[in-house]
Amino acid sequence: MTKSMLSSISSGMTTPSPWSLPLVAMVATPSPKTTTPLSKYSASIPFLRRPQHLTGEFAGDVGFDPLNLASSPESVAYYREAEVKHARIAMLAAAGWPLSEVFDRPLTELVDADLGLSLSPVLDAGDRVPSILNGGMENVSPLWWGFCLGLTAAVDVKGIMKSRHSDNDGSGEYGWDYGFDPLGLYPYDEEGRERMQLAEIKHGRLSMLAVTGFAMQEYVSKVGVVDETPIFFHPFHF
Repeated sequence: MTKSMLSSISSGMTTPSPWSLPLVAMVATPSPKTTTPLSKYSASIPFLRRPQHLTGEFAGDVGFDPLNLASSPESVAYYREAEVKHARIAMLAAAGWPLSEVFDRPLTELVDADLGLSLSPVLDAGDRVPSILNGGMENVSPLWWGFCLGLTAAVDVKGIMKSRHSDNDGSGEYGWDYGFDPLGLYPYDEEGRERMQLAEIKHGRLSMLAVTGFAMQEYVSKVGVVDETPIFFHPFHF
């Protein structure tokens, strides 16, 4: 009787087939945060391999480094800092270049009339701003040059100190992050910050191309960009 009971129990305890289990038991629980594997090839130049140290850590990283300048993580951070700084200057220049061609003469005449001065516009006969290719940089006040050099030196020194402090305490902060946000536009959430950083670097890269285009266009045509394409700068004949 004991054997018959044991045999009946063992016959009832058959191992279930995996296909008879509920579907939910066969699905692995995903990790809270999954990372997308990087492509072997550059997103910007698909026939070139992605450089080893361009891991997508920084906004706007599309694996573009055809000269292999980013030979280490330290060099990647160095070049990103240089890129961000040049991008910010280029955005100011891309706006300031045509605006100076639009308002230089009217503002000079206004100041002369109101203050009784005899200032001269810095634009040349072709309404071109002073630049290395255009010439005329000697017409800019030395006081202005001194102010610009002093300001940029102070900003750069602060960035260097911030980078060194970050290296010492391991805070992971970068030299180009000055915490400058007087209007409170920088989002608090991580997704919003990444979107803002991507917008900044994209606008900065476009501005660097634009300023280079301004300089070459005026050098070749001998005419200011505002006069050559007035529809963009005088749409209402202002």
